[in-house]
Amino acid sequence: MQVVFGVLGPVVAWDDAGDAIALKGPRHRAVLARLVVARGRVVPVNRLVDDLWLDPPPGALSAVRTFVASLRRAVEPQRPARTPAKLLVTEGPGYALRAEPDSVDAWRFEQVVAAAATLAPEEALTRLQEALGWWRGSAYAGFADASWALAERSRLAELRLQAIEQVAVARLSLGLAAEAVPDLDAHVTEHPWREDAWRLLALALYRAGRQGDALAVLRRARTLLVEQLGVDPGPGLRHLETDILNQADHLQPSVRNTDAAGRVWEAAAAAYDRTVATGARARLESTVGLLRNLAVTGGGGLQAAREHRIAATAAAEELGDPELTARVIGAYDVPAIWTRSDDEQHAAAIVQAAERALTALPAEQEAARARLLATIALESRGTHGSRGPEAAREAEQIARRLDDPAVLVFALNGLFMQSFHRAGLASKRDDIGAELIAVSARHGLVTYEVLGHLVRIQARSALADFAGADEQASAVDRLAERHELPLVGVFTQWYRALRLAAGGQASAAEVEAAYRDAAARLDGAGMPGLEGGLLPLALLAAGNVHPDEGLDWGPYEPWVRPLALLAQDRRADAAAALRKVPEPPRDLLYEAMWCLIAQAAIALDDQDAMRRAYQELAPAAAELAGAGSGLLTFGPVSDYLRKLRMVSANGSGASNQG
Repeated sequence: MQVVFGVLGPVVAWDDAGDAIALKGPRHRAVLARLVVARGRVVPVNRLVDDLWLDPPPGALSAVRTFVASLRRAVEPQRPARTPAKLLVTEGPGYALRAEPDSVDAWRFEQVVAAAATLAPEEALTRLQEALGWWRGSAYAGFADASWALAERSRLAELRLQAIEQVAVARLSLGLAAEAVPDLDAHVTEHPWREDAWRLLALALYRAGRQGDALAVLRRARTLLVEQLGVDPGPGLRHLETDILNQADHLQPSVRNTDAAGRVWEAAAAAYDRTVATGARARLESTVGLLRNLAVTGGGGLQAAREHRIAATAAAEELGDPELTARVIGAYDVPAIWTRSDDEQHAAAIVQAAERALTALPAEQEAARARLLATIALESRGTHGSRGPEAAREAEQIARRLDDPAVLVFALNGLFMQSFHRAGLASKRDDIGAELIAVSARHGLVTYEVLGHLVRIQARSALADFAGADEQASAVDRLAERHELPLVGVFTQWYRALRLAAGGQASAAEVEAAYRDAAARLDGAGMPGLEGGLLPLALLAAGNVHPDEGLDWGPYEPWVRPLALLAQDRRADAAAALRKVPEPPRDLLYEAMWCLIAQAAIALDDQDAMRRAYQELAPAAAELAGAGSGLLTFGPVSDYLRKLRMVSANGSGASNQG
């Protein structure tokens, strides 16, 4: 039996079928881990005793021998009795693990990292990505405080960072600069003192056509190094900045050979034009398929897809065929994560067309009906009417009855968009995200698998589970890179800015820089419903700006206005503005807007507004206000509830400006 040992995470062993081998207790694992660290050298029994116990108990030597015997039975179960062990051997005063070089994941990882520099970029990229996938957590997890593991843990952690940077080098060599950016951005966020990582990120941004972002990254690196370490950037960063400013020729990106793809596209398009008649209805359905793919490219593609979608829907209605219209509307199943519409008129027109098609569609066309209902639910996002939630529930019921995974994930997206009827529903949305991931992964529905991870980033953030949100962000970045989905990076970069702000360890300047870098990704991304007023709101939430600074608050202005007037000492105007504040939209920032109302109500001692704010926020007592957006947070909702209770009970809000 070939035994494989894993130390890139908790210490484990697997048999040649890939099944875990029972290793019993932590001291058994400690003995095994200690022998792996020794790399085949003999570890005396007395050393093992000292390594396992600070104060060895009586019988410690016998206990170690018992542990070794148990491990031998586990890893060599077919060894005949009284025959010498071949894997965990006794030699002289101690024991050694005679494992093959490829049977320990850490040793294999080391070999890959060492060999990568000699491989062609494409092979290096493949092997490094596979090797990074072997990591299941920190090396030798469970033994972080063991003195015998410290040096090896540190060495392997450094190798892992080198591998991440080698992946970036390989991608840059292959002309995949844009794909290198998300992982490098996360890498420098987690390890800001690695100058070469900053250099690679800036180079990747420049080669991806983002010269301004590249220079901004170099400025961030300089600020961190000077302010935190008191050192100037090294020559690598300084030379790169000069080369970017001069647009040096050697920085120009490598260009992948796309001739083959271009030829296939042109040939297929020409064949389609020859074969399918100009007025054929099939052209409408084919067009929607193209628009669906166009929408996920972001930027101008997303905006163009929206515009052409309206035209395709109108053309289908003109033909007077409700089934065709239903297919054209329902085929545009582009996943949606943000709960504010990019174009309310466009959304209303789609809802009206879907309602008309639904009325005319035969009852037996259940899949088409479910898609129309899901469309209505999606395009009714953020509204106060009952139609959106009703459509979402009915679409889900039909989809589950049909047992059609593609229809189900579309319906679940509608259900997600309509899960904001009250505060405190992050756990429900987390369940929706988990189901989206499970169904999509089983059936190859990549864009909805991406959506599920984004939903879970938001939900875990709202629940203050940032470790869980980090896992979702890493997973979705890998999917986006593999399937060329650039819009995903917009959301994960904003999430990492939120992570930085919520962590409480970064300076105000670092948080602001992170948010401004994230906001730069929105420029031209084709998502005005997300972009409008978001950066000022995020900076307000982080405490970097004041509400009276005359910023463009976009759609959030009515809820910021009372605080802005208070900051100008215009209490009467602030009180009047608070009385006129509309109920916040039922969306991802619902709790955040109520927290703004609560702040103003406390400062103005407006008992009615305080009472309403408390009632609305109470269900979200365990959540972080606004963090469900995955973009920003105003802090724990419980803090606002406590202040509302205290001020309401004391009747002293007029003197409390907090």
